[in-house]
Amino acid sequence: MSMLIAAAAEASQFPVATVAVYVVGFIAAVVLGSIAWYNSKRPPGWEDKERPDIVPKVDKDGDK
Repeated sequence: MSMLIAAAAEASQFPVATVAVYVVGFIAAVVLGSIAWYNSKRPPGWEDKERPDIVPKVDKDGDK
């Protein structure tokens, strides 16, 4: 049994690039989702709140 564990540990290499892609993708999804949420219609109770300075204003085609 210990030979099997040792062989598996020796043969497997941690996929750093794959994990980095997942981490960067997750961060991008959170950032873009937050921007989309702040630019969407305000949920009940948030109508009178101000938009944070770091969130850009995105205009719809009909709002010009």
